[in-house]
Amino acid sequence: MSDSDTLPPADDQRIVDLKQAIEERYLSYALSTITQRALPDARDGLKPVHRRIIHAMRLLKLDPGQGYKKSARIVGDVIGKFHPHGDQSIYDALVRMAQDFALRYPLVDGQGNFGNIDGDGAAAMRYTESRMTDVATRLLEGIGENAIDFKDTYDGEDEEPIVLPANFPNLLANGSTGIAVGMATSIPPHNVSELCDAALHLINVNPAASAHDLTQFVKGPDFPTGGLLVESASSIAHSYETGRGSFRLRAKWEIEESARGVYLIIVTEIPYGIQKSRLVEKIAELLLAKKLPLLKDVRDESSDDIRLVLEPRARTVDAVILMEQLFKTTDLETRFPLNLNVLDRGTAPKVMSLPQVLKAWLDHRKEVLIRRSTHRLEQIAHRLEVLAGYIIAYLNLDEVIRIIREEDDAKASLMSTFELTDVQAEAILNMRLRSLRKLEEIELRKEHSTLNEEKGRLETLLGSDKRQWGVISREIEALKKAYPLTNPDGTPHFLGARRTILGDTPTANADEVTEAFIEREPITVILSEKGWIRAPRGHAVDVNDEKGYKAGDRLKLSIKCETTDKLLMLTTGGKVYTLAGDKLPGGRGQGEPVRIMVDIEEGQDIVDIFVYKPGQKRVIASSSGYGFIVSEDEMIANTRKGKQVLNVGAPDEAALLVPLNGDRVAVIGQNRKLLVFPLTQLAEMGRGKGVRLQRYKDGGISDLKTFYAADGLTWTDSSGRTYTKPMEELTDWLADRATAGRQPPNGFPRNNRFVG
Repeated sequence: MSDSDTLPPADDQRIVDLKQAIEERYLSYALSTITQRALPDARDGLKPVHRRIIHAMRLLKLDPGQGYKKSARIVGDVIGKFHPHGDQSIYDALVRMAQDFALRYPLVDGQGNFGNIDGDGAAAMRYTESRMTDVATRLLEGIGENAIDFKDTYDGEDEEPIVLPANFPNLLANGSTGIAVGMATSIPPHNVSELCDAALHLINVNPAASAHDLTQFVKGPDFPTGGLLVESASSIAHSYETGRGSFRLRAKWEIEESARGVYLIIVTEIPYGIQKSRLVEKIAELLLAKKLPLLKDVRDESSDDIRLVLEPRARTVDAVILMEQLFKTTDLETRFPLNLNVLDRGTAPKVMSLPQVLKAWLDHRKEVLIRRSTHRLEQIAHRLEVLAGYIIAYLNLDEVIRIIREEDDAKASLMSTFELTDVQAEAILNMRLRSLRKLEEIELRKEHSTLNEEKGRLETLLGSDKRQWGVISREIEALKKAYPLTNPDGTPHFLGARRTILGDTPTANADEVTEAFIEREPITVILSEKGWIRAPRGHAVDVNDEKGYKAGDRLKLSIKCETTDKLLMLTTGGKVYTLAGDKLPGGRGQGEPVRIMVDIEEGQDIVDIFVYKPGQKRVIASSSGYGFIVSEDEMIANTRKGKQVLNVGAPDEAALLVPLNGDRVAVIGQNRKLLVFPLTQLAEMGRGKGVRLQRYKDGGISDLKTFYAADGLTWTDSSGRTYTKPMEELTDWLADRATAGRQPPNGFPRNNRFVG
């Protein structure tokens, strides 16, 4: 065979732009994914697979009052008639529609094992049975009355609904999640009674209401698993306004007292979408890894209701701090995203606000009402036409019987004799003999009158927009009455009551929560002259042991503290750095260079390191004698780069950072001049150069101390002896700040330090 025999004819050959062809095919795939799989319709809140399942159950007559049928039968019908995909994917969708912990208002009433909140799967479809719930029937209400359009199924042998009539705000009531191509949707469930109130507000009060206005009715999501919604009202309103945001959801817990003053924490509700068994496993893993020092044990004592038992390490443990720790590290607190990305009228994806979503549903309900009313009018017109023919037949019964018995074409003869329509003549010919009783004419005239009255009402309804919204309002009020927040006796309604409680975040100090992650132990922080730092456990540590230093290095300073402490470190450049006690290297070896932990600038040295105390104030001073009061709270640095506190320029540098404990300041210079002045002459600042403390002809500051005038000025010499000078004896040294001062009293240390 030659090559020419294997090639198609020249007329069938064409050059295709590969880029264009791929774009067209990928766009087709993307649109199919968006419209047929991932995004719900704004009108009925359903994706095609869910809509087809409900439609198939309707055809099987699986109403709430009827018996159950095997789930396998339903799945088989859905695959064979409407949804040619895998049976497991369809069954998974059916199972989720039956799970009361997955859907706020289940659409399927399941009998058998449909899985649980622990994450266990449902039994095989051959073992479970299903039927529709009342909510599903509300979604179908009016489907046989031309309320919506149908389209051909995939094989053209049947029809399926494009959208359901949806006498239920399913999109917001049950929510939806999905991932499409280049977009996603995430809609939490809401309380249907609140949604009804918001819809009635839009109809009857303010059609232009904003999302903020509607939050007086729709307080926030209402998850089937309950929980505590700890999101601010402003944040919720902003999320509903933009259609994007998130909601912070926490587990619900309570304290249960036990013997000898010990208590237990009982978790009764967990966040939506969290598998309970995996949650317990995660807490247990953190417990074994010693990352939850306040927790002793966790147990799952759940039966039908959730009961997670958390046992604190000791009865002195603050329950709020313990729970804040768990909220920070486990799924006892989650954020549920809001992305109101839906199909507008079933075609175009659009991110809607809360008012837009409710209006989309209400507009659909209005369209359904008009179509159902029009359909009923057509039925009434047809019946009135038939009734008119019946009445003529009864008035001329003998002649009608004669025509039927004797004429060859009875239908044509009836139509010409009594001026009947084709419909009327056909109805008379199909009439049963038993209908020819005496009182039938009266009944026919009564039905005729009743239908005319109904026809008048429907025509009035279709001619009045106000009346249409009035009917829709009454339907919504009836829906709210079917799913109230409370029963008539005041008890919560089993399905309508709000489950997710709105609350504030418990007030717990952030530092206390952070400390709760750290096991409190005593440590001794040792800093060497060359900048190596370590923190051996305990306070009985030999800080001068030569084994703890590199060759030629020695102790610069040491402090006793605990692993839960924060340390503040001042450098000569005027910057303060923050170190965590639990993050410092242990006592083995010589430690690590502190410059690895923080970014100390080249050429700068460490001046001091001390334990941070909230609310404590200090006096900071430069070598040239400038300074001010600064709060330790202002010195906390959240990054490696530290925080600039004292502004200095070469050759000046930061020299002192002294605790503030008094109402007087004593400062001595390298020129051995002492000055005492009131603390009120110093300003408190967060950052700056400060004011001059003492004036020097040459040299700079040597030491500084604050003291109370009532206690007098105290110093310690090199021999450890303590001297105290009362204020009456310090008259010669009292002056305003920025003066030179005088030679110190006899006995003052030669090193010009208040502690020799």
